[in-house]
Amino acid sequence: MRLIVSALLFVFLQGCVASIVSDVVTAPIKVVSKTADVLTTSQSEADEKRGRELRKREEALGKLARQRDKARERCADGNKDACEKAAELSDQIEQEQDRAL
Repeated sequence: MRLIVSALLFVFLQGCVASIVSDVVTAPIKVVSKTADVLTTSQSEADEKRGRELRKREEALGKLARQRDKARERCADGNKDACEKAAELSDQIEQEQDRAL
């Protein structure tokens, strides 16, 4: 009986041992590969990041422009504070555009 159990264990454990040896041998390669992927940025990733930054900047400029337009409308209605606010917003928009260049 012991001989049969031992033989079965030997057969089944060979696969486990081979699997473990395979994992141990390939582990350093996987680590180096993963490290290289993490440390390098592909051109497409860089383009995506740049695109996100541009969209965020355009959204911010659009928001400032809408606020400026509303302030100009209130200014046209005679609100002096709105006139000052519109001028400040125009300056902010100009600064953002200069910074983008």
